[in-house]
Amino acid sequence: CARTALWIGFSSSLAGTSIGAIIGVSCAYFGGRVDLFTQRLMDILLSFPLIVLALVVVAVMGSGIWNVIFAIAVPMIPRAALVMRSSALALRQMLFVEAALTLGAGHWRIIFRHMLPNVMAPCLILLTAFLGQAILLEASLSFLGLGVAEPTAAWGLMLRGAAVEFAERAPWMAFFPGLAISLAVFAFNIFGDSLRDALDPKLRVP
Repeated sequence: CARTALWIGFSSSLAGTSIGAIIGVSCAYFGGRVDLFTQRLMDILLSFPLIVLALVVVAVMGSGIWNVIFAIAVPMIPRAALVMRSSALALRQMLFVEAALTLGAGHWRIIFRHMLPNVMAPCLILLTAFLGQAILLEASLSFLGLGVAEPTAAWGLMLRGAAVEFAERAPWMAFFPGLAISLAVFAFNIFGDSLRDALDPKLRVP
């Protein structure tokens, strides 16, 4: 169960954060109509709650581990894109970007070689923050019957079976999977906060 949750959580968080980072940095670099159109699209996606957008995607694509990973990654893309865009806006005016342009470097080379590596700190913080949300989303989708299918072991499937058949006779069958989900989400949230404190120079105590 833990292996399934961690695999789906890490894969979907990595995919959502990576795609969002590329979109956000590209918007900050190109600006203009590209930035305006992309940001309006991200705003539309942000208007849907995480669980609702994931439900729509998995309902269209069907169940299965890879479909669940994609469904969980999609709601994370606009959130990561906005954070990465704000982090990359200042980089666009830096001298090393102007120097790369003067030397004839292409736009995508500048984005991937010079700008993306300089926003890795907030990207790592987002990745750890999304891990807890992804684990919770995977459990929710499995509980609703839209996540991973049996015989794959998952905490959401354990909760689904225990809640219906054993809620009164054996309540611990629902308690322990729920406790495992809560502890995993709590642990990754604490880890994300600690990583933010370690990587953000503004929060360091002199």
